[in-house]
Amino acid sequence: MQTLLTKFSEIPISFGGASISGEGAGYGFGDITETEAVKLLHYSFERGIKIYDTAPIYGFGESERRIGKAFGKKRDEVFIISKSGVTWDKNRRVDMSNDPRVTEAMLIQSLKDLNTEYIDLYMVHWPDARVDIRRPLEVLAKAKRQGKIGHIGLCNTHQDDFSKASEIEKIEVLQSQLNFFEQEAVGSVLPLCKEFGASFMSWGTLDKGILTGRVTRERKFDKDDCRSWAPWWKQMDKESKFKKMDKIVPLLREKEFTPLELALSYNLSHPEVTTLLCGARNAGQLDSILDGLKNRVPKAEIEVLLKI
Repeated sequence: MQTLLTKFSEIPISFGGASISGEGAGYGFGDITETEAVKLLHYSFERGIKIYDTAPIYGFGESERRIGKAFGKKRDEVFIISKSGVTWDKNRRVDMSNDPRVTEAMLIQSLKDLNTEYIDLYMVHWPDARVDIRRPLEVLAKAKRQGKIGHIGLCNTHQDDFSKASEIEKIEVLQSQLNFFEQEAVGSVLPLCKEFGASFMSWGTLDKGILTGRVTRERKFDKDDCRSWAPWWKQMDKESKFKKMDKIVPLLREKEFTPLELALSYNLSHPEVTTLLCGARNAGQLDSILDGLKNRVPKAEIEVLLKI
């Protein structure tokens, strides 16, 4: 199915900008300097990645600033995505708000931090039960008419918000968590993409490293990695996933597949999935992700592993 994002990129991998927020804290995954981040972004572009996803909460703006610095001279050659809704106060306590005033302020700041006159795709980051989604959509529809954003999308959405948002402006991209362990989007969001021809982006593609085997029971994280402190990570039932990985990895090796190849293959086994958001903090990690596309686990094998 030809959608907005398939028109822009032939590679079904998009760069997840949380991985380069470094010492900026917020929602990030460990130390990486600005120099290292910019170098990695340039390398990813050379490897053919054209779509770059970010948000203000990634390093409290650091991810956006680094992407802006990396692609200032290649602006028309990349497709940049950012979001509104996840904000914070002066003490950096996180809040979620789709108040239209917040939406407008966050858009203005993102344009500044990205050092660009327009953002290719701008998304509402999370639903906000306190605010009718149509209110921030009116702000975004106006910004689209003004040329500040090219397209509009929703992250982590549901049927009701999608329907209401679509009353105001066309929703061209949906983004939700999807991976071998977290499959809720299969029955909720992917049908919307199929019905309305929207692109789908999966976040959590590698389940924060659990699906690649890099995150194990013994893994420790540095202070700038949100997995060292985030309540959602501490509360997650990781042990059941580790137990499944204990069984799955040997079976994959017998068939000459890797856990990473399974993670990528599972998401891409769904025809509605357009692109997989994957973060990387060095060239080796990025290479392994792109190389993992070359050895797809057959759907029949995936079905067997899902039953474990």
